[in-house]
Amino acid sequence: MFLKMKTNSITKDYFLKKSDGYRETIQRGMRAMSYRIISETGSREDNIKRLKKEIETADAIIIGAGAGLSTSAGFTYSGERFKKYFFDFEKEYGFHDMYSGGFYVMDLEPEVSWAYWARNIYINRYNKAPKPVYDMLYDLVDGRVAADSVIEKKDEPVVAPKKDYFVITTNVDHQFQRAGFDKRRLFYTQGDYGLFQSVNPKLKKTYDNEEWVMKAMESQGFVKDENGVFQVPEDGKLSMRIPTELIPKCPDDRSDVTMNLRADDTFVEDEGWKLASSRYSDFLRRHEDMHVLYLELGVGANTPVIIKYPFWQMTAANSNAVYACINYGEAFAPEIIKERAICIDGDIGKTLNDIV
Repeated sequence: MFLKMKTNSITKDYFLKKSDGYRETIQRGMRAMSYRIISETGSREDNIKRLKKEIETADAIIIGAGAGLSTSAGFTYSGERFKKYFFDFEKEYGFHDMYSGGFYVMDLEPEVSWAYWARNIYINRYNKAPKPVYDMLYDLVDGRVAADSVIEKKDEPVVAPKKDYFVITTNVDHQFQRAGFDKRRLFYTQGDYGLFQSVNPKLKKTYDNEEWVMKAMESQGFVKDENGVFQVPEDGKLSMRIPTELIPKCPDDRSDVTMNLRADDTFVEDEGWKLASSRYSDFLRRHEDMHVLYLELGVGANTPVIIKYPFWQMTAANSNAVYACINYGEAFAPEIIKERAICIDGDIGKTLNDIV
């Protein structure tokens, strides 16, 4: 036991002292901002064939995932999902989607605001996506077969994935891990719905919120079904408040807490975040001249400098690399890599199903 703890400690220290993949990749992306853009890279059928071949033959796959991936998996912020869990908030306050609601409740009493956020966190972090899009992606690149690729040395047998891969994502819904992806191969750049952070800037830590979320859901009247999923009770009666004593507080100093989501410079990059950032940097370095497939899924125009632009630049810098983009209405690439670009305009889930 001592040896295992000692080895893991050394591994952590090693990665924490290494480079910051997040800021490195943004610097790469800045170089690609002036690239001339094209949108056509062939027919859908040909592009799917090309992408399937690249997935099979690439030395490594770097997946860059944005909100469009979770949208394809059924994580919509309006419509049926919203009305099922927030019908009472909609009736009382007049907002019609979870995104708008998050801003609206900021000005309400904390008992009401945190009741809203408990529901929001629960359905977008602790529920599995309605559609198996993440599962299909997992089957393409992982699947846990006997393998020859490791991310870090361990004093235990290593079972590696089908492909040597890494995931960088701006999504905060934890769906990669729920689908089975190895957390050591994941970098959630913008935070995690499952974590709180203190408003005290001196506390550079995050705190797991699952236990609090479950208590807050129960306090509002939600009931679990036979599968352990919270549902609206049959009589439809819910409270839009949590008890005052349930308002979450920092366990270290009892200060107020907020979501660990990157909104400004108060975002806490904790030890886990820094480890993931360093692992991403290490993965990029070890594969920079190899046959790499940069697979971009559902990345929009909100934060292109984190995934899209760096993927363009790294493909341009490596003649062995290929860039692929699957996105509904936003599939394009720079002209400089047009011969090594695969752009598929369409639903990600349908496209992955065609590939599988």
